[in-house]
Amino acid sequence: MSKHELELVELTNMCMVVDEENKKVLVQVRDKNDWDGISFPGGHVDVGEALVPSVIREVREETGLDIYNVIPCGFKDWYDFKKKKRYVVMFFKTSNFSGELISRSHEGVNTWMSIEEIKSSKTANDFKEMLDIFLNDSKCEFFYVDKNIEDENSRWEKKFY
Repeated sequence: MSKHELELVELTNMCMVVDEENKKVLVQVRDKNDWDGISFPGGHVDVGEALVPSVIREVREETGLDIYNVIPCGFKDWYDFKKKKRYVVMFFKTSNFSGELISRSHEGVNTWMSIEEIKSSKTANDFKEMLDIFLNDSKCEFFYVDKNIEDENSRWEKKFY
């Protein structure tokens, strides 16, 4: 058995909240320079925090909604050799929620959209590929392979599992 070196990991989450009655999902229209466009709510897992409560907290902070019966449905991850760190985004979904949706948070505007509307809109970088993981039970991981080259524009290769 080989011993594995520990690696630094940044844990984050994202949740697709589904309104089954209206056939829409909750999105944020983000206006941040580093990741603008349509995305689902989510954020960082705090130190010592469990994963499911972290996504429940993030959705409440960003949208005002309380979610429950949260189901894990995949993840996106990569290892950045330049930063010597792995980044993991855990995907969750639920159709169980209550509360009053706030129209705007520090992340952007909250609104309900159909999947078709999302697909024809400007989304955050790689969000359409992430959406495929949320919607497709035959895929669960979106992985970036770091080709470890200097050109940032052609550095990452996408793989799906």
